[in-house]
Amino acid sequence: MLMPKRVQYRKTQRGRMKGNAQRGTAVTFGSFGLKALEPAWITSRQIEAARVAMNRYMKRDGKIWIRIFPDKPVTKKAAETRMGSGKGNPEFWVAVVKPGRIMFEAAGVPRDIAQEAFRLAAKKLPIKTRFIVRPDYEG
Repeated sequence: MLMPKRVQYRKTQRGRMKGNAQRGTAVTFGSFGLKALEPAWITSRQIEAARVAMNRYMKRDGKIWIRIFPDKPVTKKAAETRMGSGKGNPEFWVAVVKPGRIMFEAAGVPRDIAQEAFRLAAKKLPIKTRFIVRPDYEG
């Protein structure tokens, strides 16, 4: 599972997911990409599930890039705990994804295989996505 080796602060505030992504909006490494159309927190488990789904369909041909990283800790308080007495402990890690962000990229496979692999990966994610092709791609 993806998570940072170490962080400056154990617990962060929740923040807001306002506006569109400013960076990471173009297919840079591969020929195909999976673009987020909604804002969301994507957990490390969801990223891993999408990666496994893509790798299995592509039969380990080609290369996959994961362009998001879960670096935000999410805290939870224990069940049936009274209010107060501080913030809960970190339970899992999330990547903050805004609309327009390229989450995954792939190269080295035909377009139809990449499209189906990304479709399977998108089913593992809690947001709407779009399959995009690099503008200078020649299949």
